[in-house]
Amino acid sequence: MGIVAFRPRLLDSLRGYTRPMLLSDAMAGLVVAIVAALPLAIAFAVASGLSPEVGMITAIVGGLVVALLGGCSVQITGPTGSFIVIVYMVAQQYGIGGVMIATLLSGIMLVLMGVLRLGSLIKFVPYPVIVGFTAGMAVVIFSTQINELLGLGIEELPAAFVPKWQAFISSASELHLPTAAIGLGSIALIYLSPRVLKGIPGSLVAIIVMTLLVWALREWGGITTIATIADRFTISGQLPSPSLPPWDFALVAALAGPAFSIALIGAVESLLTASVVDSVTGERHDSNTELIAQGLANIGVAFMGGMPATGATARTMTNINNGGRTPVAGIIHALVLLLGFLFLMPLISYIPMACLAGVLVVVSIHMSGIRSIRSLLRGPRPDILVLGATFALTILFDLTVAIEVGLLLSMLFFMRRMVESTEILVSRDELSLSAHHDDRIDAQGELLSLPEGVEVYEIEGPYFFGIATHFEELMASAPGRPRVRIVRMRFVPFMDSTAVHNLEMLCQNSHKEGVRLILSGVNERVRTTLRQSAVEQIIGSENICPNIHQALALASQYIQDIQT
Repeated sequence: MGIVAFRPRLLDSLRGYTRPMLLSDAMAGLVVAIVAALPLAIAFAVASGLSPEVGMITAIVGGLVVALLGGCSVQITGPTGSFIVIVYMVAQQYGIGGVMIATLLSGIMLVLMGVLRLGSLIKFVPYPVIVGFTAGMAVVIFSTQINELLGLGIEELPAAFVPKWQAFISSASELHLPTAAIGLGSIALIYLSPRVLKGIPGSLVAIIVMTLLVWALREWGGITTIATIADRFTISGQLPSPSLPPWDFALVAALAGPAFSIALIGAVESLLTASVVDSVTGERHDSNTELIAQGLANIGVAFMGGMPATGATARTMTNINNGGRTPVAGIIHALVLLLGFLFLMPLISYIPMACLAGVLVVVSIHMSGIRSIRSLLRGPRPDILVLGATFALTILFDLTVAIEVGLLLSMLFFMRRMVESTEILVSRDELSLSAHHDDRIDAQGELLSLPEGVEVYEIEGPYFFGIATHFEELMASAPGRPRVRIVRMRFVPFMDSTAVHNLEMLCQNSHKEGVRLILSGVNERVRTTLRQSAVEQIIGSENICPNIHQALALASQYIQDIQT
């Protein structure tokens, strides 16, 4: 398989780099940092139960590392809504130290995925699983924002979904009208302002307008009951020194599951974003280099006290739409965020919590993927079951369980489909050569008479553990004992270890019973598998025939020999 060819896209992008390209990238980096990355980094960190500084540091470090080392020219990396559920749970149980360690572990896993060339395989995570856990996370994120959005004043909000909504219902009478007005007004601004202010995200407009409004209400209206970021967090505006909290094997073991979920989600989200970029720009990203870069970014973020980061589709598309074409735009985006962190953090403390809740409610609505769910609900029943199970488990339990069960169900349904698609045809008196699209044109419609005592078992499809047991049962239930068994394998594309073991046992049992076993139509790939497993030596290379005609001739000769 070899060592992965790690080559950051920045090296190729700097060849022939011109001043107009720099100006275009600089403008894109500036726009994406101010209008998209800054407000969302703050919102996602707060929703995860962390300080806004954590979100900013994550966007700065993660964005810079991926821009320098990534395999996609215009990828913008930072905290995303996909991690809110997991990070919130880890933060509640283990604090910011646990988040840092989980982020570090996920980064190591991402690097290993890239080194092991798993970039192309990550894209094969079943679509119903992706839609299910994304929709489930959207519901969970929406649920976590109701308290701040409406000002219900619940201090100890239950973590579980059902008790949380029971608390909301029981506290409905505590609705704080000024806070609810800010929260619902923010949602209205997010949806309505782009109609007037073209090209400016509604979330940025809502944050600016509502922050000024709440400041005015405090200064001149005497209304001080609308909570702001400063009421929840202490903001220093100073870059932290690289460090990691104390940790041991027990803590690593406890965080391994959440870290794997973070790594898997990060890999899928970043590579899906890179694929969208390819369709827009016409370039082709390097998925393994991108995974390594995302892993190194999370490792760096962890040492700086940040939270998980991955490629963000909305921010990346904002970069492209504003002229970004090389990783330089991502570098400038990170530098602009760094300046904002150093000089604007005191102003961030004035942002109302209800406004951030409104931003995240809109994010959750966009994440829900209603159209994708509707499309899947019209599809095969197994896909609907995987979607429903992943969605329900994400809401009622946690994302790690949901992904594991979703993947397991998908694999089980896939194996069932494979078993159903593989047929075993048994012929005893005559054999049709035209069955299942014979590759011999001159054999269409031809029937061959089988010598007495000869049975032909034709396997049509993959010969793997799902079909091996069925093959054994079919052999055992056959009436009488033939003198020759021919296993016709012209439509067997591959065999797994269980099938090889099954065939080896069949060879040994046939030898004990005095039945000769002949294989027919074995392709080169399957032949190599048989040779490597010593099955060819057991059965004898003379009993592996290229086609059914030679196999029948060998069987007829054998029967004649034992009769004389």
